[in-house]
Amino acid sequence: MDVRGAGVVVTGASRGLGAALAVELARRGARLALVARSAAPLREVVASICAAGGEAHAIVADVGLKDRIHEIVGTAAAVLGQVDVLVNNAGTLGPVPLQLLLDTACEDLERALAVNLLGPFRLAKVLAGPMVLRGRGLIVHVTTDAAVGAYPRWGAYGVSKAALDHLARSWAVELEGTGVRVLAVDPGEMDTEMHATALPDADRAALGRPADAARVLADLIGDPTIPSGARLEVARGAVRS
Repeated sequence: MDVRGAGVVVTGASRGLGAALAVELARRGARLALVARSAAPLREVVASICAAGGEAHAIVADVGLKDRIHEIVGTAAAVLGQVDVLVNNAGTLGPVPLQLLLDTACEDLERALAVNLLGPFRLAKVLAGPMVLRGRGLIVHVTTDAAVGAYPRWGAYGVSKAALDHLARSWAVELEGTGVRVLAVDPGEMDTEMHATALPDADRAALGRPADAARVLADLIGDPTIPSGARLEVARGAVRS
């Protein structure tokens, strides 16, 4: 899909990969509706994009809250006209320091599922219908290696992302032939605030840069040859499926 002029919604866009992807897509000519809970950093991202001549709009909202979904979609439609691409990037680790499942409160698991799984499902459910009517569209789920490998203390996050992976595959099967594609992309370990919160002793020099992952992800968004349902991994600028 040619992103120039395309209406793109990116969640979790106030920092890390979401912010880097917003800047990269704006540089390529996309028109952006950016969603995040934190108003001040989100508006800083929007201001920097607009100052560089791009188009971006801030939507301060929590994708984990069911009653905010239609507000997010309605505002995005109002400022963009139509949404061609949805990037479900917002995520939560659950309680930090990361906890064993035996020590994880049910409410904390529910919160991880609400943000990492139900939010993406609800947004896709509302936006996929208009995409199908137009015969084109792309939904991207940002995933993680914790979705395919089990790590101690990553249970709440890993379970929610594993379900997100399968959700992408299920969407792809059900939307086959409509012109709407669904991808899952693992950007790899990056030097972000979320990673530092989870693993404060990690060697930051060994981690990828959000800007590098954002460039690869933007390339993937613009590549119409990638089959719907694919799960792609990004490692230091290389992509594998």
